[in-house]
Amino acid sequence: MSYIPTPEQAYEILKEYNKDDFHLKHGRIVAGVMEYFAKEYDPENTAYWKTVGMLHDLDFELYPEEHCKKSQEIMKELDIEESIIHATASHGYLLTVDIKPERYMEKVLYAVDELTGLIGAVALMRPSKSVSDLEVKSVMKKYKAANFAAGCSRDVINRGSEMMGMELTELIDNTIHAMRSLIPELEI
Repeated sequence: MSYIPTPEQAYEILKEYNKDDFHLKHGRIVAGVMEYFAKEYDPENTAYWKTVGMLHDLDFELYPEEHCKKSQEIMKELDIEESIIHATASHGYLLTVDIKPERYMEKVLYAVDELTGLIGAVALMRPSKSVSDLEVKSVMKKYKAANFAAGCSRDVINRGSEMMGMELTELIDNTIHAMRSLIPELEI
């Protein structure tokens, strides 16, 4: 019988397939951002959203060429519920898979996965090296520079923002606040 891991169980699963601190931190950041958004949009299911955020890149370190494909196999073997498998795979929509984000939670994951990377890169350029004093205008300035954090797809972020029905600047502002909520226990 399939199950939904708790966020703590999801982190243990993530650590089985990811050893690099960067990937583990990214999983915790996205999980925390997902939890933050869930508190506003689906407060009854914050742990579920956090688990999805934690597991979204389960296969990335070991299977980068099969990203969002191999994770589906792994989670099926672990007997993880299909809704989580679909949600995590959908963040690779039009990049590695044709699984479209359908539920609002999936659309949030789709948008914030790339956006947290961009915001983190902008924060590291600041004297504080933190999101604690980061403003939307600073992110927008770097957002428009295609060569800055080039691995963070602006197309995905824009598409995710549209899917969510949220203006890009509002999405950035909310994501900055979500990332701030993770400080001090999770340094960027």
